[in-house]
Amino acid sequence: MQSIKFKTIDEYHSQFSPEIQRILDTIRKAIKQAAPQAKEVISYNMPAFKQNGVLVYYAANKNHIGFYPTAKPIEVFKEDLKEYKTSKGAIQFPIDKKLPLALIKKITKYRVEDDLLKLNNKKALVKTKATLK
Repeated sequence: MQSIKFKTIDEYHSQFSPEIQRILDTIRKAIKQAAPQAKEVISYNMPAFKQNGVLVYYAANKNHIGFYPTAKPIEVFKEDLKEYKTSKGAIQFPIDKKLPLALIKKITKYRVEDDLLKLNNKKALVKTKATLK
């Protein structure tokens, strides 16, 4: 599957068994609910949701669904994530367990706020630079 360059999330999902597709559709729906303004994209050949920057990515793996909200939320939500395997910017949700949809939504909403904060900080910096000229 690595040789395939996906163009859409539907195309990505279609490469998996119906059981995995249902799981992927569920995580996609949860992310959309938490970030209704976000645009669906493929980034790094994975489904992703983007507003100003990419908010979150996800991907199906052999034994888990990888959820990639960047590094900061892993630290912020470390207590909520204790039962999952995590790394700097990734969370592994076992395929044989129910997805923690409320947690996925909470992390995604956090990323929406963080993304907006970064955008506002950039705008303020540009404005400050303009006034210094």
